[in-house]
Amino acid sequence: MSDRIRRSEYYYTHVPDTPGEAWRIAHALREAGVNLIAFSAFPAPGKGSQVDFVPEAREPFLKACKTAGLTMTGPKTCFLVDGAERPGAVASILARLADAKINVTALDATCAGGGRWGAILWVKQSSVDAAARALGI
Repeated sequence: MSDRIRRSEYYYTHVPDTPGEAWRIAHALREAGVNLIAFSAFPAPGKGSQVDFVPEAREPFLKACKTAGLTMTGPKTCFLVDGAERPGAVASILARLADAKINVTALDATCAGGGRWGAILWVKQSSVDAAARALGI
C-alpha cells in the first residue's frame, strides 16, 4: 500500500509559554466539538510558543477560536502523509523533496499504531506547488 499524501490548510497562533496554555486551547476546541487532524506546538523565540492546527472543518474551528479569544494566522498550506509503517518511510518522502531541491521547513512524524505512521510537513508557502508536484499530488 502506498502512502497517502494530501495538501491541507493549517492555522497558527502564538501563545505564552506557560503551563496549561495548550490545555486551555485544546479544551476550548473540544468543548466546541472541533476535530483536529493535526496539532503541533513548539517554542517560538521571543514569541512564547507557536501552535499549529489542522482542523477537519474550517468554520467551526475559526468560530471556536474567536470564542476562545485566539487570533489565528492562516490559512496556509501544509502536507499530511500517512501510510503503512516501514523502515525508511519518512526518508522516502524527504528524498522526493530533496531531489526536487525543495527545503522542508519542519516535519513531525509518528507511529500511529496498528502498523500505520503519519506526518505533517511544512515547506515555504512559495514552494507548495512544486512540493505537491514532487510528492505526486
